[in-house]
Parts: sequence; structure tokens; C-alpha cells
Amino acid sequence: MSALQLDHITKSFGATQVLRDISLDVAEEEFVVFVGPSGCGKSTLLRVIAGLEDATSGRVVIGGKDVTDTPPAKRGIAMVFQSYALYPHLDVEGNMALGLKQAGEPAATIAERIATASKMLELGPYLKRRPSELSGGQRQRVAIGRAIVRKPELFLFDEPLSNLDAALRMATRVEIARLHRALGASMIYVTHDQTEAMTLADRIVVLRDGVVEQIGSPMALYNNPANQFVAGFLGAPSMNFLPSGPLGARGAVLGIRPEHLMVADKGRIAGQITHVERLGGDTNLIVVLPTGETCTLRLFGQHDYSVDAAITLDYDDRHAFAFDAKGARV
Repeated sequence: MSALQLDHITKSFGATQVLRDISLDVAEEEFVVFVGPSGCGKSTLLRVIAGLEDATSGRVVIGGKDVTDTPPAKRGIAMVFQSYALYPHLDVEGNMALGLKQAGEPAATIAERIATASKMLELGPYLKRRPSELSGGQRQRVAIGRAIVRKPELFLFDEPLSNLDAALRMATRVEIARLHRALGASMIYVTHDQTEAMTLADRIVVLRDGVVEQIGSPMALYNNPANQFVAGFLGAPSMNFLPSGPLGARGAVLGIRPEHLMVADKGRIAGQITHVERLGGDTNLIVVLPTGETCTLRLFGQHDYSVDAAITLDYDDRHAFAFDAKGARV
């Protein structure tokens, strides 16, 4: 049985259509990430699943039950928000317990679930603290713990790491992945950060303008993108797009990932280095071509290149992608 089925979901706000005929099956215990630029419809789609927005047409099925017209509280979901949404007057224990108390769960059950969740999230020392006494990362863990204690059929995460600094985002990302393995739960996660999508997902759903551009595992999308948009959205640094005519490729645009470019004495791409990014383990070179386009070359390790130096690059044809003038894969 699927954990979630979306059956031809559309959503309009007045004359503006923000979701266009979206269908998706999420398996039990699967971690699916919705990713795309701001305004693509990913958060609206999550809110339709949660019942916070009504679908204009289509069906939402959770755990085999049609919940399209079911209120959010009865859908068997738990949602973790970007803003944490903790009650400031309650301590950590009170925030985690509130939903269970409202559902009429016995005190012994509430205590057991809070103990289990706080151990998983290392929140034991903070149970009597209020949100104002916690760091951003600790508040986010409380929000996750509040979802865990409910034992939902489906976890929904709406950009939960956006308010954290870079180091804390990475640590919390690892924590969410560990929790997914430990809980064996089905999770839907919304982000605009392709790194989060690539590192967390079993499958990624790439959205643009309310349309699903491609669905697949992170490596399937990275290695075999359906179109130029998907190719450019996934990967950091992003894929280079160059006019293919002078380079002999089919299609209007040639796509080459930075790690697939190489320095060559007689390469097909000539240019000038405009910037050098020394990252320690990697070195990125930003190169401007005579046509005015720029491309990024990613080299493993530390390299000594100078700004304004001339350089020639080449690539293995097996790692090149061709796209037509509309961005479709050739």
C-alpha cells in the first residue's frame, strides 16, 4: 500500500493556476523531496497534502484512505514548519505533549513517547526549558520531536532548515536522515536547496511553474536529466551551458558539468580565468569565453592558477548533454 497518492492534483487561486495535474505515488518508508525555485508550487503542494489548502481538483490518498475532504487533524500527518511554531509559554516537554493531550492520550503513553523522542533527539537535558532558552537547532529538534510523538502515517517538512546557519543545517540534515532510518517512516520534504534534496531523498520531485519536470532518484536525475532546467538545478557548482555550434555537438546548447571539464593544451574551449575559488579540497576556476559566456571548471585538490591567465579546456563527449532551443534534451 502506498503511503501517499496524489491523483491529478490542480490548485488555482482565482485565475492563477499554481499546480497543474500532479500525480505521484509515495511508497511506505520512502523519503521524497519536493525541490524547485521560489514560486514553483512546492509548498502549496505540501499544504494540499496536509489539508491546509483545498485542491481545486484531484484526490489526496494517505495510507489508502481518501482524505481529500478530511480536516488536517484527522489526516494522520505531522508537519514540521520552517518557523518551528513552538508555544513560547510552554517548556520543551509541554510543547511535545500538547498535541497528545488534546487527542486524549493517557498520561503514561505521553510520557513514554516523549522519553523516546527526547532520547532520539538528545533533548533530555532541555525538557524543562522554554523555546526562548534554546538555540535555533534545539528549537528545530523540539519541532521534530513534537511530530515524532504523534506517530503519524506521514511526516511533512516545509523547509525546516532555512533558519539555521550552514554548519547547523548540515548537522540537522544528518539528524533527519538518521531519524528516517530509525523510524522507518514515510516523509515528504520541501526545500529550494538542491544539496538537501540530493543528500536526503530516496526520490526527488523537481517542480517548475506548478508542473512536475522530472521524478527520480538523486543520481538518476543528476546523471540523466530530462531537460535543461533539471540539469541546471541539480548540482553545485551548476552545469555549464554553452553554445554547441562551435563545439560540434547536436542541439542548440551543450551542457557540461564542472567536474567533467579538464585543462588541455589543445582543447575545444578557449578562455580566460576571471576568478579562482580555493576551497581546500577542491579548486573552482571561473572562465570567460570569447563569446562572453562563462563556465566553471572544478578540479580536485589544490591548484595554482592566476586570474587573467589564458586557458584551454576540453571534455569527454560521453559526459556532454545536448539541449534544443526550448531546453528539451536531445
